[in-house]
Amino acid sequence: MSFRLGFEGVLNYKAGGQGAGGNWAELTNAKDVTLNVEKGEADATTRANSGWKATVAALKDGSIEWEMVWDTDDAGFTAIKNSFFDDTIIGLQILDTDGGEGLQADFMVTNFSRSEPLEGVMTVSVTVKITYSATPPSWIGE
Repeated sequence: MSFRLGFEGVLNYKAGGQGAGGNWAELTNAKDVTLNVEKGEADATTRANSGWKATVAALKDGSIEWEMVWDTDDAGFTAIKNSFFDDTIIGLQILDTDGGEGLQADFMVTNFSRSEPLEGVMTVSVTVKITYSATPPSWIGE
């Protein structure tokens, strides 16, 4: 049986998107990362289905959710924060391991919510969704 533990996953970022200059950098301040990938549905029901509804898969949708420690000295935190407040795209790779496989796309940060627990460090909950880009999303590393 082959499996991976959650901490083996890698979340890389590139400010300005996939096509921007520079290298990918690991977002090491991320924890409890969730990749959501699903397909929409289109109704393909005809009379030939003998009273059964027929559904076909339509467009794919992707988002990523995670938490980060509120650390203004962390370059990855700053890149995500700036992407949210400046309404700019950020390229992300969510991989099962360093150099592994996963989704690569340009995203917009749609949620950047800070939590301030009395007996814990400040954190931020982040949600990103695939956005309009000259570089389409892809599944890499197969």
